[in-house]
Amino acid sequence: MIVKTIFSGFGGQGVLMMGLSLAHSAMNSGYHVTYLPAYGAEVRGGTANCTVAIADEEIASPVASEPDYLVAMNSPSLFTFQNKLSAGGTIFLNSSIVEDRPNRLDVKVCAIPCGDIAQELGNSRVANIIMMGIFIKKTNIVPAEMYLKNLELIMGSKKKTVAEVNRKAFAAGFDYVSDN
Repeated sequence: MIVKTIFSGFGGQGVLMMGLSLAHSAMNSGYHVTYLPAYGAEVRGGTANCTVAIADEEIASPVASEPDYLVAMNSPSLFTFQNKLSAGGTIFLNSSIVEDRPNRLDVKVCAIPCGDIAQELGNSRVANIIMMGIFIKKTNIVPAEMYLKNLELIMGSKKKTVAEVNRKAFAAGFDYVSDN
């Protein structure tokens, strides 16, 4: 088994953190993992993306040709990466800011208003964690608790308020799938 995902959006949306936290979670679940970040020189506001490959055997290349999943946090990401997705793959869209839809009919679309949900929670910076709650629930790549544990390790467990906010955001995304 090998699962490849591209996370993409504007710098500052936390797309590299999304990929890094998934990679750590998968690695600590016993999988082989590659994580390949890419971002422009301007970082915040520029484009950022990363590729995560997760497998139960060694991974030959970190490049995700024909990934299974695309997480697009903005419209340019959708248009840049939709044609790389494998047939039958799934695109996760932050529908709060991505009004467009893929022009492909051979992929599934999971449109979630992550930005709106984040605003309801009172913190617009957690849209990425909400998306990860949805992504983990839908894909079941790693157990939710493993993901949350690794997110806390990456973010620093000394910041209890950050950990609580992230847990709430993750739960909001995870529960959104059940409710819709």
